[in-house]
Amino acid sequence: MKSAVETLNPTRVRLTVEVPFEELKDSLDAAYKKINQQVTVKGFRKGKIPARVIDQRFGRGAVLEEAVNDALPKFYTEAVNEAELNVLGQPEVDITELKDGETLNFTAEVDVRPAIEIPDYSGIEVEVDAIEVSDEDVEKAVSDLRERFASTSPVERAAQDADVVTIDLEAKVDGEVLEDGVASGVSYTIGSGELLDGIDEAVKGLEAGGEATFSSELKGGSAAGKEAEVTVKVTQVAARELPELDDEFAQLASEFDTLDELKADSRKRLENMKQYDQATQAQERVLEKLLELVEVPVPEKLLEDEINTRKHNLEHHQLGQMGLDLAKYLEIQGKTEEEFDAETKEAAVKGIKTQFVLDELVNKEKLNVNQEELTEHLMRRAASSGMSPDQFAQAVVEGGQVPMLVGEVARGKALAVVVEAATVKDTNGEIVDLDDEEDETGETVEATTESEETTEA
Repeated sequence: MKSAVETLNPTRVRLTVEVPFEELKDSLDAAYKKINQQVTVKGFRKGKIPARVIDQRFGRGAVLEEAVNDALPKFYTEAVNEAELNVLGQPEVDITELKDGETLNFTAEVDVRPAIEIPDYSGIEVEVDAIEVSDEDVEKAVSDLRERFASTSPVERAAQDADVVTIDLEAKVDGEVLEDGVASGVSYTIGSGELLDGIDEAVKGLEAGGEATFSSELKGGSAAGKEAEVTVKVTQVAARELPELDDEFAQLASEFDTLDELKADSRKRLENMKQYDQATQAQERVLEKLLELVEVPVPEKLLEDEINTRKHNLEHHQLGQMGLDLAKYLEIQGKTEEEFDAETKEAAVKGIKTQFVLDELVNKEKLNVNQEELTEHLMRRAASSGMSPDQFAQAVVEGGQVPMLVGEVARGKALAVVVEAATVKDTNGEIVDLDDEEDETGETVEATTESEETTEA
């Protein structure tokens, strides 16, 4: 076999491959064997039909087609390896010449990873938010905790803001009650905004036994997005009672004995959260600066696939779970379809460039992933997916996604190398030491494309 490579552009090549006919022998034998198992010829046992009879009855062309289809992937792979190409996606193959007994010639156009030159990144400087926790932040955290320990008591009066009402609901569209538009015994806190628009105004002022009708656009269900006539009946009104903010509350709501200790712990937790946010912000901004320094051509087909994957995931997973379609989502977001397409393309380009640059850094810095790092990453991914570590690990192995996880960890380590070399200051002008934050967070910015598992051949 002989092969040659022609560079069409920085991200696409054409392979020209010439295969002597004798190298097709194994595939021809396999083709005759396969056809032997599929056809029946009178006078011959199944699987024992001579090749000349198959040629006469079914045509040599059918055998050649089967053999070529079997052989092409092998010869294509050999040509890719011989040229040391880092290919992306599937090739477009064109058989240019097939002469029985003489030769098989074909071309294969395929996207390749562009050559990337990583410049000196030690001069990168970024600014992040300072870690500042105010007394008001602490008071709000304690107040939120207090809300979780509120109790309710039925009252014989009209419902008002912050009351918890028990209600029955019935929704009609075009005068017809929806099959999924009836609910009983629903608990709702007035002012929480957790149900339908207009419900607060409808129930306020009603006592137990009272009812009201109002119009509202349904947020989910079979008639999501449609205007409905909703009847709400209040069956109980309960007042929320907050516990006193004292040492007794601290003992009830935490492991601490005093309110001062609880507040001190709340301050520490808020500082840790802001520290995590600061580390994440530093990673994101360093990555943006790094991408500005590197010229990264993006393969058109890869970009098209990435955009389609992002749209598919949004429409069929995220929006589907919320009972929305793309048109309704864009209406809620106040965006045109053109704006959405532009934003999706921009995010896809950034995702691809990020993966290319960080993968190049992995190679340049000779970064490896050990079993402990992979296990820690798997545990985090399992937690974010809502699966147990064992379930997630099984799904990863069965789906052949272990290399994808290894790539995520390696890219995270590559970004950490750049962040470590960068100068990070907060808005007060103070140098930020991210070593402690990295130890605590154990994570880096997600630096992958959404369709990562399909970007490599």
